[in-house]
Amino acid sequence: MKQLRRKFDRFCFRNRNKGIPNLMLFLALGTAAVRLLSEIDPSNSLYIWLICERSLVLSGQVWRLITWPLTYTQNGLAMTLFSLFCYWSFARGIENVWGPLRFNLFYLSGVVLMDIYCLIFGGVPSAAFLNLSLVIAYATLFPDTHILLFAIIPIKAWALALFYLVCTLIGCLKPFPLCLYPLIALGNYFLFFGSEVKRVIPVSWQINASRAVKKAKNPRNKTIPFHSAGSYQATHATVRKPYTHKCTVCGRTDVDDPTLEFRYCSKCKGYHCYCSEHISNHAHITE
Repeated sequence: MKQLRRKFDRFCFRNRNKGIPNLMLFLALGTAAVRLLSEIDPSNSLYIWLICERSLVLSGQVWRLITWPLTYTQNGLAMTLFSLFCYWSFARGIENVWGPLRFNLFYLSGVVLMDIYCLIFGGVPSAAFLNLSLVIAYATLFPDTHILLFAIIPIKAWALALFYLVCTLIGCLKPFPLCLYPLIALGNYFLFFGSEVKRVIPVSWQINASRAVKKAKNPRNKTIPFHSAGSYQATHATVRKPYTHKCTVCGRTDVDDPTLEFRYCSKCKGYHCYCSEHISNHAHITE
């Protein structure tokens, strides 16, 4: 599985500029247009024409499989427009790190997963839960970034992600099949991040946990007895294990942080290793 993820990461890195740039901007503008037209038309005929229902899709209206993300709405027009702006801001930060191709695949995979679930079990997929995956993905990439909640309250990204995770669990209290839609909507997040989901935890917690693990497994001071004629004991012998991977940018190794993942850049000349934070953010070595 790790080899498959590395190949996928290299593919996305080589073709990072392909795909649709600013995809979330187009989706936000389209959603805002649908919401405004719904305000003008009390019958909500456009909204009904775009939602995804299994019976209608099986009858030949296959466009509903890709148009339902435009039906996102909140209580009130102003709240809908404000939340769309927030989601676009999160998506822009993710796309700046990943590139358009990887972000397009990330959002499209969430749409496909919910389409498959809808066709099997029925129900109407909601874009609200799909857009929550953007918040959690952003918090995983930038956990310590400060965000102004409601444009007033400063809060860190990881705390906002935990809040949205609680909202997701609350959404699971609905009757079947609607109860599983919140979890299915996060399927793209787990597919793309894998073991990196732990990065949503505050960095300080990770550092303390990794230090505790290293201290338990590799104590620096060991007492080595020598039962010789003099009965000598070495009380300050330091045991150091050689590292296997070392990041070319920051110099961290798998011994410094056993939970850190390392990858190799295919565009750098030679055999250069980078940690997960710098594999997509480094200057390529050409000599």
